[in-house]
Amino acid sequence: MTAVSPFQSHLPVAIIGAGPVGLAAAAHLHERGLPFVVLEAGAEVGTAMREWGHVRLFSPWRYNVDKAARRLLEKAGWQMPALDELPTGADIVDRYLTPLADHKAIKPHLRLGARVVAIGRKDMDKVRSEGRETRPFEIRLADGSSLEAAAVIDVSGTWFSPNPMGVGGLTAPGEVECADRIAYGIPDVLDRERATYAGKRTLVVGSGHSAFNVLLDLLDMKDADPATEIVWAVRRDTGNKLFGGGAADALPARGLLGTRTREAVDAGHLTLLRPFSVRAVSQGTGGLVVDGALDGADHRVEVDRIVVATGFRPQLDMLREIRLGLDSWLEAVSDLAPLIDPNLHSCGTVRPHGAQELSHPESNFFIAGMKSYGRAPTFLMTTGYEQVRSIAAWLAGDKEAALRVELDLPETGVCSAPDTATETSCCDAPAPKEAAGCCGGPAPDDVDACCVDDAAAKAAGEEGCGCDTKATVDA
Repeated sequence: MTAVSPFQSHLPVAIIGAGPVGLAAAAHLHERGLPFVVLEAGAEVGTAMREWGHVRLFSPWRYNVDKAARRLLEKAGWQMPALDELPTGADIVDRYLTPLADHKAIKPHLRLGARVVAIGRKDMDKVRSEGRETRPFEIRLADGSSLEAAAVIDVSGTWFSPNPMGVGGLTAPGEVECADRIAYGIPDVLDRERATYAGKRTLVVGSGHSAFNVLLDLLDMKDADPATEIVWAVRRDTGNKLFGGGAADALPARGLLGTRTREAVDAGHLTLLRPFSVRAVSQGTGGLVVDGALDGADHRVEVDRIVVATGFRPQLDMLREIRLGLDSWLEAVSDLAPLIDPNLHSCGTVRPHGAQELSHPESNFFIAGMKSYGRAPTFLMTTGYEQVRSIAAWLAGDKEAALRVELDLPETGVCSAPDTATETSCCDAPAPKEAAGCCGGPAPDDVDACCVDDAAAKAAGEEGCGCDTKATVDA
């Protein structure tokens, strides 16, 4: 990996995306005295965040503001919000990103409505090697214009590339045709789209925290309008792990999502289908007909709406002429993939990493932010800030700073062992350190139990869940 060549030093560093990590990259490049341009496809900064602006983050403000951006803003009179307050997505855009984008150090270099459609080396295709590193990048925009750049930091995210509803990563038959009744991600069912969901029967597909958010909003709607019905489809039967770490999660707001969802299931306030796979969806009389398999047997569900909360994947079409180093199945940057592979663990913690780990065979090209994680779901905003701090240092020629760790991470959650088809109890075998914390996470230190479920079982007068060794969390 080499720093920006002298041939290109008069050109800007192109930042693709004006979300939190993209604008943080701009702040760090400004501090380093490097020219930059920020290209944002949307009409405002934080366009993707605005779409889930109603959702409250797990982590407080202290972890959601980049250090260089904070220094820049505070010199202009901006005040940091209360460090322990949990912001919504809209709060991040309104109270942080918008003032940052309006700062005199960034605003002249920000281009809104600039959707990137292709990136390559000027006058060179991917195959050609001779003299490649001395050629500037050429960036094509949707309006037909183009610009040149010395380096590229792609922080365009994954929000606008949701995974489909069908199993196997493929679109379910009929999914495209029924798109007018299907939403992806976390729709604002309590406010902007209330009329669409109130009093209706909604199927939520997915088992992560996005699904939890949607389910809890629908449950709140059901309290106000009892005619509202909720069906929750989970693709795999992961037992009690489905509900996350609960009280053991080091981010309490995240743990509470799973706890509340579990309580709603136990109380019969929603219908849980697991394991359930969608085979096809079609228009029925006044609604949708979903044909699938429930625990291997044919099962049909009739609903008014569907919310697909099955995660996201990176959009890579614009990078066809870039020499990428991506993991073959996660589509994450190669050096990160073993650390975040959900087949191996579900830890939210990933060791600090920066320019060196995020580099590609294409010199001076980086993917950072959520997109650097590919299809893995464990990204934290503060990790992205460390990524771009390191990249900016590298591009400035400060290798020592680029390799130095400057990351203050919360303990980001409970780890769990990989799921297996023959699971009979939560801890039949000792878990490796990075996969400890089974059955809802480790039990409190003052309780004689191996995990949360074991402690709960013993508190109820039972013998426990079968564990005989207290688990630990690798923080």
